[in-house]
Amino acid sequence: MEGIAWADLDADEQRAIAILGAGLSIELCDPVALLKLKRLGLIVGSHLTATAHELRKRVVLYELQARD
Repeated sequence: MEGIAWADLDADEQRAIAILGAGLSIELCDPVALLKLKRLGLIVGSHLTATAHELRKRVVLYELQARD
């Protein structure tokens, strides 16, 4: 889903994206957060979509720039 911002997601949803983006088990994620992320098109099966990967990448790059 285009246009979704990191701030639009709650802490459990952000954590789920971080967990899956790090290659960890979907079992570590909150089930309700997973349902919402699937509805938003950010997760398919137990994997992040390209949109979710891009969102995660933008957040990481923003955090790295903020430290400079």
